[in-house]
Amino acid sequence: MTLQLLRAQDRSPTPWKNGGGVTREIAVFPPGAGLNTFDWRVSMASVSAGGPFSIFPGVDRVLAVLEGELTLRFEGGSTTRLSPATAPAAFPGDVPVEAETPPGPVSDLNVMTRRGAVRADVTHLDFEGGSVVGPAWRTLILALDGGLRVGEGGTVQQLDRFDAVLVEQAAGEPLRLEAAGPGSAYRINFHRVERPTD
Repeated sequence: MTLQLLRAQDRSPTPWKNGGGVTREIAVFPPGAGLNTFDWRVSMASVSAGGPFSIFPGVDRVLAVLEGELTLRFEGGSTTRLSPATAPAAFPGDVPVEAETPPGPVSDLNVMTRRGAVRADVTHLDFEGGSVVGPAWRTLILALDGGLRVGEGGTVQQLDRFDAVLVEQAAGEPLRLEAAGPGSAYRINFHRVERPTD
């Protein structure tokens, strides 16, 4: 098991194509992959205006709002309202979606996986003191509060707000999350999709 620390301060902002916000990549697999070649990608975005989402053929998405409120309108008429208190929204990346103009600044967490190659489980964790997280093929922990410690064995990483840890080949020992007081984080477990064989 290896732990890779991903500091929030090291993420470079990239403007959206429609100018409605900026995105900051947290991690991508394979490392260095572009938008057309990733198996999975995790990013945070700052949303300042409404508009259509980019279309990603063959990609599944999970969106969680970290700050503010956002309303998504899907092709066909369905609507989903997201806030830090709601569950993340999962939807296909090739379905047209439009975000309504938010009432204030919005920060969101965006998880994208290549359909048929990888799937992701995105879970909001609230804990006080300590919590144990089971292993997966790849696990990313995004701290929503400062003072979070993530460790396995003798390796412990201290996380500030919106820092992350990527755990590679997390098979075997579980991860332990610790905080001096109440803490919260997002856990993203990535699983390889088994392709049928002839």
